[in-house]
Amino acid sequence: MSTPYDPHQVEKDAQRLWADSECFRTTESGDKEKFYCLAMFPYPSGQLHMGHVRTYTLGDVIHRYKRLKGYNVLHPMGWDAFGLPAENAAIKNGIPPARWTRDNIEYMRGQMRALGFGFDWNREFATCDPSYYHWEQWFFTRLYRKGLAYRKNSVVNWDPVDQTVLANEQVEDGRGWRSGALVERREMPQWFLKITDYAEELLGELDNLPDWPDSVKTMQRNWIGRSEGVEIDFPVVGSDEVLTVYTTRPDTLLGATYVAVAAGHPLAAGAAVRDPRVAEFVEACSHTKTAEADIATLEKAGVPTDVTVTHPLTGESLPVWVANFVLMEYGSGAVMAVPGHDQRDWEFATKYGIPILQVIEPAEGEDASACDLSRAAYVPYGRLINSGEFDGLSSADAFGAIADALTAKGRGRRQTHFRLRDWGVSRQRYWGCPIPMIHCPECGIVPVPDEDLPVLLPTEVQFEGVRSPLTTMESFYRTRCPECGGEARRETDTFDTFVESSWYQARFACPDANEPMVDERAKFWTPVDHYVGGIEHAILHLLYARFYHKLMRDEGLLDSDEPWRRLLMLGMVLKDGKKMSKSSGDAGNPQHLIDKYGADAVRTAMMFAAPPDQAFEWSEAGVEGQSRFCRRLWTLVQDHLAEGPVPSLDKEALGADARALRRKTHETLQRADDDYGRRTQFNTVVSAVHELVNAASRIQPANGQDRATVREALRVAVVVLSPIAPHLTQALWAALGGKGLLVEARWPEVDESALIQDRLALVVQVNGKVRGHVEVDAGADEQTAQAAALGEENVARFVDGKTIKKVIMVPGKLLNIVVG
Repeated sequence: MSTPYDPHQVEKDAQRLWADSECFRTTESGDKEKFYCLAMFPYPSGQLHMGHVRTYTLGDVIHRYKRLKGYNVLHPMGWDAFGLPAENAAIKNGIPPARWTRDNIEYMRGQMRALGFGFDWNREFATCDPSYYHWEQWFFTRLYRKGLAYRKNSVVNWDPVDQTVLANEQVEDGRGWRSGALVERREMPQWFLKITDYAEELLGELDNLPDWPDSVKTMQRNWIGRSEGVEIDFPVVGSDEVLTVYTTRPDTLLGATYVAVAAGHPLAAGAAVRDPRVAEFVEACSHTKTAEADIATLEKAGVPTDVTVTHPLTGESLPVWVANFVLMEYGSGAVMAVPGHDQRDWEFATKYGIPILQVIEPAEGEDASACDLSRAAYVPYGRLINSGEFDGLSSADAFGAIADALTAKGRGRRQTHFRLRDWGVSRQRYWGCPIPMIHCPECGIVPVPDEDLPVLLPTEVQFEGVRSPLTTMESFYRTRCPECGGEARRETDTFDTFVESSWYQARFACPDANEPMVDERAKFWTPVDHYVGGIEHAILHLLYARFYHKLMRDEGLLDSDEPWRRLLMLGMVLKDGKKMSKSSGDAGNPQHLIDKYGADAVRTAMMFAAPPDQAFEWSEAGVEGQSRFCRRLWTLVQDHLAEGPVPSLDKEALGADARALRRKTHETLQRADDDYGRRTQFNTVVSAVHELVNAASRIQPANGQDRATVREALRVAVVVLSPIAPHLTQALWAALGGKGLLVEARWPEVDESALIQDRLALVVQVNGKVRGHVEVDAGADEQTAQAAALGEENVARFVDGKTIKKVIMVPGKLLNIVVG
């Protein structure tokens, strides 16, 4: 062992050992049980940040622990390489996105190696590799032929300066998040995957994921949004058309006083032609955000039209309004408005003087004063009034009765609806996987034949402004129709990057598979046994990947229903109470910490800071503290070895101090096994090792058996700490006589006999209040424990002169003396 501890040399030596032995290279051979550990792969933005360090250290800890437990562990790494930042860098610096991305990958890979992450780099790929996106294109053509991929016009947020579609989250106060231009609501052709065909399964399978956090499953359930309701047809007066709405509250139908449609609805478009006020309002709506969360807080606004509809049960005429709170993308783009029993409708009706009718009253036994329509809508379920033949029915009974009445009149039908919408997968961007479709003026849309795949994305490109170069590159978009041979145009949109991250876990199992996108190894390794990533991905990424996994299953490529068995969602790393991020300039490149303290200190500090699912405030002081601990452990082992060889441990020959240390050793081993495996609470592993090292340092060896007990404690401390601080522990393992690589060793067995205590400390209470502590033999009965307790001066003070009425003993923990 070197003197003093040099973390950089120790880490370099360990990494050389791992590389030379290829110990992290995984195969499907052998009789060990498989374990697939995966952390969400990163976007190659240029450098790791502290969120990356937390994610990949956690994944590596799980991987190394499972190896010690005897599993055949797959722990791969790659790069989610397509995306907008590469284009922004290209536009700003004149560097082709491919070159910028590859340079970043090279640097970040070096940082990952420096941190000691035990990845199987033989399986590495980037999603911008043609060998990867080839199969994504191949699979899309299959989905298209099965009717699961389609193209249709869709209303989108269009940035006229950046010349691209924006997500709702990228629209800020009606303007593009980057250009600042007023966003336009446009109808454009977009590509979609029919995730709605799998909505029921995606919802139901959440019940079969016991090792997912309940909070994540709740978020997914809410996003899918299953509801039971009724579709209702309102005939348009003076027309053969009907206006169809969906409601989960048919019990309130007799309280409808108007119908509202979205600005993009055909009825609104027709009214806009006839009325300039409607046209002006529709135009204004084209510049507002359309995310549901934004609509909920938006001031309600609308304009009346010259259109009326007929109430399907009463025959009364209801006015049609265009309202900004109705979204064309959800349902039919129309809602029946019941201002007496929906707060949003009430606010709108109050603002514009529309009648408000009460058709629900509080049920018997409920507070009648809670219903005051002059102050607010009455939203709860109750009993029907002012509803003709349905008066007196409960809301639950009225649901069925009104649904049946509508069905009998041909004006409605029961429906199960989902909030989930089909996944729009096309983007008007360059740096992405080309969509493998051809537009022929004679044959229509034609998939690219298998033999012509992959459609390669040109990598040496120059940007003129912000538009995708693909739209102006004739060498890319000019092609021949595979069916008629005539001139045709290649699709210039690229896939949403969520597509690439929806199947990468299957490709890691067989990154060299050539026919088709995965082979039988994917069935061997999937589903992933433990998936690690940030809580910000709890909805979209996880949902899309679950859907894609089912698509691959139904194509016969996989044989499991879900991609991940167990999910570990991480809390955020904060700085001054805010998430550390590149955009705010405080992402925290770990490189200077590695250079200053070494990788093991950084890893240990990150694991010690907080339980994985909790957010925490990052501080460099924590790294400094763990650096001191690493040096202390190194010195303790060095001093122990300097005292010379130790005899074999004889459990029967141990003194009291040695037995206490040995009990601490095996308690630590038992606790760490549970913390690593079941609880995934690695901060408590670090604290347990701290306690064990402290205990080992306090013992003053009087003989060889004392030293043998210290040797055992140090070896256990090293093994237990090794998933977290692998470099330091590899060196100490070898110094303490461990054979081979520590990562290939086995987790020690707990000696149950060592856990047995000779003496036990009892808390002594008098009338439920703590008055002292006593130590008794482990087998002491109640009478012996009482005698010892009464011998304590402070306990005796509260008992003397009083009658002992009862003694309650909790063996090994507590003695409560009840006096009167």
